[in-house]
Amino acid sequence: MISIARTVARLLLGMAMIGAGVAHLTAQLQEFRAQVPDWFPIDEDLTVLGSGVIEIGLGLAFIVLPSKRRLIGALLAAFFVAIFPGNIAQYVEGVDAFGLDTDGKRLIRLFFQPVLIVWALFGGGWLRRPRDD
Repeated sequence: MISIARTVARLLLGMAMIGAGVAHLTAQLQEFRAQVPDWFPIDEDLTVLGSGVIEIGLGLAFIVLPSKRRLIGALLAAFFVAIFPGNIAQYVEGVDAFGLDTDGKRLIRLFFQPVLIVWALFGGGWLRRPRDD
């Protein structure tokens, strides 16, 4: 049963990442630009486009390369850690984006980043006991 849950988690996160990546490149480009902190040394557009391409690539790989799920899960978790400072900056700087228009909403969002990290690790097979498969 755990194996099925892990597969479902992997596929759902992969699809979510592809969707988020496509949104970076299309309809929500401005929302994602607003999340790039002022102090970040790379151009906003390049950051958003680059992270969108990375999200699409990781999401697609998580779906179509199940034999590499541990590697992709670890890369996704690392990606979520890497972008977390941007989420913190959005809270600290009070930037409105994606309907996060209050400090309370921005603060609550910060607690979802660890969920994504655990989700990636679970889907990648990192959080398991030897008998889970």
